[in-house]
Order: sequence, then structure tokens, then C-alpha cells
Amino acid sequence: MKTKTNFLRYGRIRYMASLFIMAAMFTAGLAVAQRPGGGPPQSIKDATVDAIVKEGTENSQLEKLAHELMDGIGPRLVGSPKMKQANDWAVAKYTGWGITSRNEKWGEWRGWDRGITHIDMVAPWTKSLEGTQLAWSPSTGGKTVTGETVIIPDLADSVAFQQWLPSVKGKFVLVSMPQPTGRPDYNWDEFGTKESIEKIKKQRTEQTQAWARRISKTGYNARTLAVALENAGALGLVQSNWSNGFGVNKIFSANTKKTPTVDLALEDYGLLYRLTESGSKPQISVRADSKETGVQPTFNTIAEIKGSEKPDEYVILSAHFDSWDGGTGATDNGTGTLTMMEAMRILKKILPNPKRTILVGHWGSEEQGLNGSRAFVEDHPEIVNNMQALFNQDNGTGRVSNISGQGFLHSYEYINRWLSRVPGDIRQHITTNFPGAPGGGGSDFASFLAAGAPAFSLSSLGWSYGNYTWHTNRDTYDKIVFDDVRNNAILTAILAYMASEDSSKTSREKSVLPISPRTGKPGDWPAPTKATRKGGLN
Repeated sequence: MKTKTNFLRYGRIRYMASLFIMAAMFTAGLAVAQRPGGGPPQSIKDATVDAIVKEGTENSQLEKLAHELMDGIGPRLVGSPKMKQANDWAVAKYTGWGITSRNEKWGEWRGWDRGITHIDMVAPWTKSLEGTQLAWSPSTGGKTVTGETVIIPDLADSVAFQQWLPSVKGKFVLVSMPQPTGRPDYNWDEFGTKESIEKIKKQRTEQTQAWARRISKTGYNARTLAVALENAGALGLVQSNWSNGFGVNKIFSANTKKTPTVDLALEDYGLLYRLTESGSKPQISVRADSKETGVQPTFNTIAEIKGSEKPDEYVILSAHFDSWDGGTGATDNGTGTLTMMEAMRILKKILPNPKRTILVGHWGSEEQGLNGSRAFVEDHPEIVNNMQALFNQDNGTGRVSNISGQGFLHSYEYINRWLSRVPGDIRQHITTNFPGAPGGGGSDFASFLAAGAPAFSLSSLGWSYGNYTWHTNRDTYDKIVFDDVRNNAILTAILAYMASEDSSKTSREKSVLPISPRTGKPGDWPAPTKATRKGGLN
């Protein structure tokens, strides 16, 4: 038995040795002809890779698929009719390409179908407002509801708030802080003086802190406050969840069960707030048509190209299929979905009889906690235990720029070997990080990592993802950068080809994780989390 000290010393020695071997392997794997005048090394010539590149470049189906999915079907909220329509569409596409596919039920979710939202200011003057109801918001019952707007006041304490609360009956309550500026920071940094930049940022910080204190003094948090307001008879709740970019709001789910909740653009929300605050008593009319459809079955869409020599070993392509529904889910995760579909189409044409089975999973309810992929891991240990590798893409439309070893000690060896076949004009954009650390969440690869399977995130360039498209009302077809998505589909197809045909089985040996400052011990590998199989009902 090793002592604790010896164990840690052994782990560090093993880690340093792995770095030395990794450097040697990387040099050997990429020691091919350099381009004239320097630049990235050229790839090892491979006829299959050449055919993959040719098919992905000259016969790309990405624009057509994107139009059908984002424009034709639209957003894919879990439990909605649109989500099921998308599942069926994907199965039909794979079937048309000669790829075996199915929709596999993993659970049930509260069914809800979005309808028209129309919001107008009708006093003190008339203006149509930009906004929408939140996901799973109650409707206005087929009617247009009109009422005055009120602001949550800054009161002394929760007792004073309870005394004020009955006054919301028959009114729309503005529940968000008004932003002091609708200009994102980069715009201020470009044009503002040093003094004005510091002033506006200080004002926003102070205002945010003051608003948090205001809400805290009600005795409620954001979720419970919504319930208290609807129980007091509010006509509706009006919020503005600004995403720190021009014209962009994040659209999530409502906390109300009986009263509609709508989100307004920053500009229109600020207008209403200022008019209300100045005593102008603005009135708005809201029509929010949506429909509860009861508990609905939820699915993962699975497709596979069966292996010819090792059919019980798996290379998995991974992307979540669901989205929030303020936009059409184009970059979260339409582009990941398109990447995997196009890679599978290319592989079926170029590599119809791979050694290992190549399987693609389009997961449901990632946005509510990786539920579809977690369910798949629970339901299919025979696949997870025999995975060669999984490649997941889920952070926007940009070209892949980073691959981490996710804590697997020998991941540098096989990932670098596979990357050595990738054309230099694709590989030159990619940095690697070995052995890396296992991702505990964030996207569906984490569901497989927690089970100890070699699962990797194909992390991409941002393209202002966090502010402008991630979960926003602007996540639409026009934000797709098709050259980058083409790059990713070709990369994914090559990695899947290399993983499938590799004569070696990938190692699952884990590295010793870095010492945690909190415990003084090596970090723990992420533990599996059970899927929520019946959701949205509480």
C-alpha cells in the first residue's frame, strides 16, 4: 500500500512522464512535410480523407438542411409539437440517405405550444412593442387584456411589501431593472471617453445592486415573487432579460402558472418603466396565445452506420436537438445538429462499411439538464462501455478551435494521431489541451464522461455567442457561418473515420486531477447524474 504522500508523488511523476511522451508523440505524429516558408504541417495523404473533403466541400447539404430545420420547423422546445416534428424530420432525412434511424423515447415532459404574442402600448400614446411570452407561459385565454403598468416599489421590508401587494390587482407589473444604457460595453469602449465609460459602468453596478436589495426586501426571490404577484391578481408580468447586445434578450421559461409572463426588448421596457415612474400611467394591451397539450413523450433521435468488423464498438457523434424558443435555435444547437447530420451523410457515402459502428445521437432536453443524453447513458450501458470515442459540438456556429483530453491520461496519443490526418487548413485553427480536466456539465459529452467513457467537446470560436445568440431572440438562420460549419462537418467526419478504423482501442485511464485548493486533495471525477424523466410539471 502506498502512503498518501507517495501516491500523490507517483501521480505527479506519471503526469510529467505523460507530458514528455505526449510531446514526442505529437512531434512524431505531425512530423510531415512543412509548407514552404513555414506554416502548419501538411497532413498525411489519405484517399478517404480526400474523398471526405471533396464531398463536404463540393456537395454540402448544410444550407438546405439549415433552411428546413430552422426556417421550416423552427424552435424545438422540449415537449412541444415542433420538437416532435424535428425528430420525425431527422429520421426521414437519415432514411433518405440510407442510414438506419429511429426516435427513441427517453421520458415525458409538459407539453406546450407557442402561439401569437402581440403587445401594444395604448396610453399615453400608441406603439406596438417588441416582445414575446416566455416558454410555458399561461395564455390570455384567447382575449386581449388591457391594463395599467406598475413598478415594484422600493419599500422598507417584507411587511410593507405585503401591504402594497393587493394594489397589483388588474395591473401589469414591471419586474425587471431598467437598464441605464442599451449600448453594449464594446460600443462604449470604442466611442466613449474614459470618464464616461467609468461613469456608466459605475452607474450600472450601483443600480444592479440597488435593484437586488429592492427585490430582497420583498421577502421573495425571482421565482416566488412571480407566484405572489399572480396570486394577488396581477394581469401579467412584464420583464426584460437583456443579453448585453444591441436588440438581444434571453428568452427562458415563465415562473407563473395562471398569469402570462412576457419579455420586452430593452428599448420598449425602458420606455414603459420611465413613463410609469414619472406618473404617466401607461397602459398596455397583451394577447398571448399558447396552448397546454398535456404530458408528452420525449425522444432522442438515433441513427447508425453498422460496423463491419467490430459492430459492438462505437464511435458516437453527439449534439443536442432541443432549443429554447425565443429564436429558432440556429446556433444552439442547430449548427451542432447540422454538423453531425452532414458528417453522417458524408460518411455513409464515403465509408459505408466502417470497422466500428458509427452512431449519432440528437439528444432531447439538454437545456433542462442534459436529460436526453443522461437517459441514453442509463439505458445503454452496452454502448457506453464499448465506446471508442464521442465527439460533441454545442457552442455556436464557429469553427472548432479547441479539443481537450477531458482528463484521460493517454488521450493525447490517439487524438493527435487522428488529427494528423486532418488537412492543415482545418487543423491549423485547433489547439489541444492534454490531459485536460473532465467537464462536469455544459453539454451532453459530460453525460458520457461521468460514466468514464472517452467523450470530447469540439469547442468552437465564439462569434459573440454568449451575448448575441445563446438562448436569445436573435438565434436565427442568418447568424450561421456556413464556411465554419462546413469546416466542422468535414473535421467531424475525419475524426469519426479515424476513430472507427483505428487498430487500437482507446484507453480510458484517467489522469490524477489537480489538487483542489478547498480540500488539499486531487479533484474527483464527475459523478453520473440521473436524468429527469418526467419534467416541467411542478
